[in-house]
Amino acid sequence: MATLCLGLMALQAQAQRPVEISGTLKKAKKNEVKLFKISDGKPIQIAIYTVSDNGGFDFQFLPEYEGFYLLGTGTANGPADNYKFYFKGGDKLALSILDADYVLNGQSNSKENIVLRQWYDLVKPLDDKSYNSGRVMSDYVDFFPQLEDIAAKSKTFLKGKATGNAKFDRLMKESIRWDLAGFATNYLVTPRSIHPKLEEYSPYYSTLKTSDFAGKASLAYQQTWSVRTLGGLIKLNMRQQNSMYRGGIEGFDNLLALIPNDTLKGDFVLELTADFKNYDEYRSTMNTYGKYILSKNQQKIQQDQSASLTVLKPGAPAFAFSYPDKDGKTVTMADLKGKVVLVDVWATWCGPCKDQIPHLKKLEEEFKGTDLQVISISVDVAKDKEKWLKMVNDQNLGGLQLFASGWGDLTKFYKITSIPRFLIFDKNGKIVDVDAPRPSLAELKTLLEKVLARK
Repeated sequence: MATLCLGLMALQAQAQRPVEISGTLKKAKKNEVKLFKISDGKPIQIAIYTVSDNGGFDFQFLPEYEGFYLLGTGTANGPADNYKFYFKGGDKLALSILDADYVLNGQSNSKENIVLRQWYDLVKPLDDKSYNSGRVMSDYVDFFPQLEDIAAKSKTFLKGKATGNAKFDRLMKESIRWDLAGFATNYLVTPRSIHPKLEEYSPYYSTLKTSDFAGKASLAYQQTWSVRTLGGLIKLNMRQQNSMYRGGIEGFDNLLALIPNDTLKGDFVLELTADFKNYDEYRSTMNTYGKYILSKNQQKIQQDQSASLTVLKPGAPAFAFSYPDKDGKTVTMADLKGKVVLVDVWATWCGPCKDQIPHLKKLEEEFKGTDLQVISISVDVAKDKEKWLKMVNDQNLGGLQLFASGWGDLTKFYKITSIPRFLIFDKNGKIVDVDAPRPSLAELKTLLEKVLARK
C-alpha cells in the first residue's frame, strides 16, 4: 500500500511540474508564437507569445495531460506552420523556429521530442508539399514517388528508438500512421496545376481505410488533426468506391457508413450542422443523427449550435440594426414595422452581389405599390464609403441603401460568412427566412407573395 501511495504521489508531483519552453523566432513577417493543446482530435490555442525585439519567446505551463501539443506560428484551422511536440510534467524544450523549419537547441530536450524531430526530418518533404504547399511547387508526378518512399521507410523508423516512455512509444507508432494519412489525403484536395485520376493514385492510397483509423474515439482523439484527417480519408474512400461526395444531408448516410465508431460519427454530424442557418433543417437533421452526439463535449457543442439557431428560426425577433442611409439619416429595424422587409447584404467589391442588382431592381418594380420594403445593407469598410455612395448614385440603386461599415454585429448575428445574402422579415419584424433565395430565382418572388398575403 505504501508503495502504491508513493507511486501516486510521484505521478501527481510530475503532473504539477510545469513544462518550460524557450526559443527564438527567426521567421520573416511573424512576431507571435502560439501553443495548442489537442482536444478530441482538434487543436485549441492555450497561449500566445509576442516575441521580443531579438525574437525570443518562452512559455511555462502545467500540462493538462501527457501527450502531443502543437507549437508554431500557424492557426487552429490548419496544420501549416505548426510543429508537433510531446510534453509531460517537468519537460523542457529549447528551439529556434525558422521560416520553414525548426531546430532543437541545447541538451535539455526530451528523448520524445528528439524522436519527433527525427521523424520530421524524414517527412518534411511531404509536409512542405502537402500542409505547407506554398513552400514547394509540386504535382502528383513528383509527390507520389516521394510518398511511397517515405511510407516504406516509416515501417522501420522506430527501430532502435525506444525512449523508455511506453506511452509515447505507443502513441508515436500510431502518430506515424496518422501523419502519413494526413499528408496523403490533404495533398489530394489542395489546388494544383494538375490533378491525378483515381487510376493514377500511387499504391499507398489503396491501403488507406477510414475504418482502420476510426475504430476507437479515445485513440483518435490523442492524435493531432485526427478529425481533419478522417475527413480526408472519408473523401478518398468515397471516391475509391465511386460514391459521390455531397455537402449537406444528401449522401450523408454514405459518409457515416464509413465510420465504425458512433462517437466519431457524432463529430461529423456536428461538422455538418456547424454551417446550418435554418433552425427547422437543423432540428430535422438532429432528429435523425442526434443519436451520435454522445460525449459531453459534443453535447455542449450541440447545445451551442441549437441556441445560436434558435434566435434565427422563423418567428424569432429580427436583429435591431441601426445604420445610416446614403443621406446620413439613421434607419432602424423598428422603423420598418408594418412592412415586409427584404434585406440584401452586399458590398461594392462583390461580383456575385452586383450580378443580382438587375434582378433586384426588377423585383422592386414588380412589387411596386405593395407593402414590400427592399433594404440593401453594404458591408464595405468605412474607408470605402465614398466608393459605395458613388456606386449607389451612378447606378441609381433603389430601395433603402444603408451602410454598415464592415462585417459587424449584423453579420455575426445572422452567421453571414459569404455574400450576397438575402433575408426576409414579416410586418411585425419577425424572421421569415434568413437564407432566402436570390432575386435571380423565381422562388424568392413566390415566397414574398406568400408573406405579403398573410393577415
